[in-house]
Amino acid sequence: MKKVLLAAVFLVGFGFSYAQESKAGVDPKEDKDLMTWYHKDFATTKVYGINTENAYKFLESKGLKPKTVLVGVLDSGVQVDHPGLMKNIWTNPNEVPGNGKDDDGNGFIDDIHGWNFIGGKNGDIGIDNMEVTRVVAKYKPIFEGDDSTKNKANQAKMPEEFAMYMKSKELFTKKSVEARQGFQTYTMINDAIPNMVKLLNGKSVTPENIASIKATDQKDAFALNVLTQVSQSPDFKGKSSAEFEKSIKDQMKEALDYFEPQSKQYDLSYDPRKEIVGDNYDDYSEKNYGNNHYEGTDAEHGTHVAGIIAGLPNGKEVQYGVASKVAKIMSVRTVPNGDERDKDVANAIKYAVDNGAKVLNMSFGKPVSPGKNVVWDAFKYAQDKGVLLVKAAGNENEDVAEHLAYPTNFKNVTDEKPFVNNVLVVGASTNKNDALRASFSNFNKKMVNVFAPGEEIYSTVPHNEYKYLQGTSMASPVVAGAAAVLLAYMPTLTPAQVIESLVKSSNPSTANQFGDFSQAGGIIDLKKAAEYAYTNFYNGKSGSVKKAEKSVKKTVKK
Repeated sequence: MKKVLLAAVFLVGFGFSYAQESKAGVDPKEDKDLMTWYHKDFATTKVYGINTENAYKFLESKGLKPKTVLVGVLDSGVQVDHPGLMKNIWTNPNEVPGNGKDDDGNGFIDDIHGWNFIGGKNGDIGIDNMEVTRVVAKYKPIFEGDDSTKNKANQAKMPEEFAMYMKSKELFTKKSVEARQGFQTYTMINDAIPNMVKLLNGKSVTPENIASIKATDQKDAFALNVLTQVSQSPDFKGKSSAEFEKSIKDQMKEALDYFEPQSKQYDLSYDPRKEIVGDNYDDYSEKNYGNNHYEGTDAEHGTHVAGIIAGLPNGKEVQYGVASKVAKIMSVRTVPNGDERDKDVANAIKYAVDNGAKVLNMSFGKPVSPGKNVVWDAFKYAQDKGVLLVKAAGNENEDVAEHLAYPTNFKNVTDEKPFVNNVLVVGASTNKNDALRASFSNFNKKMVNVFAPGEEIYSTVPHNEYKYLQGTSMASPVVAGAAAVLLAYMPTLTPAQVIESLVKSSNPSTANQFGDFSQAGGIIDLKKAAEYAYTNFYNGKSGSVKKAEKSVKKTVKK
């Protein structure tokens, strides 16, 4: 699911959204140090960046020559002609653009820069259901229909489905109410903006000025209540009346854009699939559907992710991706404004693998997964082809062993190890050492491998623009980019070796029990990971893998 992370001011009776948390007194658009903080070297700056530039220097010092690594971005879509991305967008060498033919015989017509599995002849899906909505809509007539005898029989006959239904029903009920209340709340605040501006009467937002205001009616009283709360926040405190008006309008638009689609996401009767995509959704074996609309209806999330991996400096913009020197981006549109569907995830993984991607970034997740087996088959398919899957841990501030975030590489939370060895799960960190784990990030010492920068991340967005976003959705591509760098210079590394290199070389932190949040117990350091991989796995000459050979010999002796 595409996550919109809501950080910031909490008001009496309602939460307040703000997606760009900035340094007090500093315009983030002008703070070039903030724009690139996630590349910093912890050893010299004491900021938990990933040491990007020193990694390249180390690898080049060993005489290694990089090969281009294709990274599949399974997301909401990518603006492939963004000036900060277009030079690093993959072009299918075996497809003739625009001729309406499947030149390379892969089953997809004119897939020049990737594919879109949530589109069809009739356009592209924008808003889709949440998975819990789809589960409730499908199974409610089966488990809670009019015939109680049949209900009980079905519950006994399908215990796994019934358990998933009950979990989905609980989440659906809770989340649909929250969505409705959230939309109503932010609509009220948005409608009160003119009253707030009127009450300020040209004065700046300070506690003293707010305290001098007297409300004369109910509308003014509500507006004054909001003003009183925001005047305590560094995001608004001291702003002029005009600055306040613009800022709060922008934030309310973001909040309403987040909550309004949920009226469809939690609508049991809403289903855009058949009309737009036109596939037989229940047929998981079907794969040749979709279109080549790489951007889709809203590519903000995917374009931001792509820029973190392989963005290039453009004009005055200093932003660049971790693997900007070595990676190409393949756009595989998989995630709507709502929850991704398992059939599409499985097909997206196989498409990217079959077309040469060596790293796949998956910044999405959901609490239930009716088609988890087909996704697990795709995980295994990628493993057999030597492809690394990098997955966001999720943004619910939860222990993922207690609250599974699908797709997961653990079939059971009690398993000691994942069932595949090519999945790397990523939590989000900040640039604040005393609060290193991002407050929203999921965690678990066994099921989350590493943490990486995921708060205040500046990257490309549609319309040739740039923006700060945050989430494990941003941390995951930081790691995907790091993996691409390792594979570019040491292409014989296996996914398991890349994972080990990043885990074992992370910069540890004991602050606030950070060591208990992941296997690594710290933040990835790309230079140290490169040193670890080179020393332990790569001989620097023939490109052979030393440790794997030793492991095989030991196994034979036993």
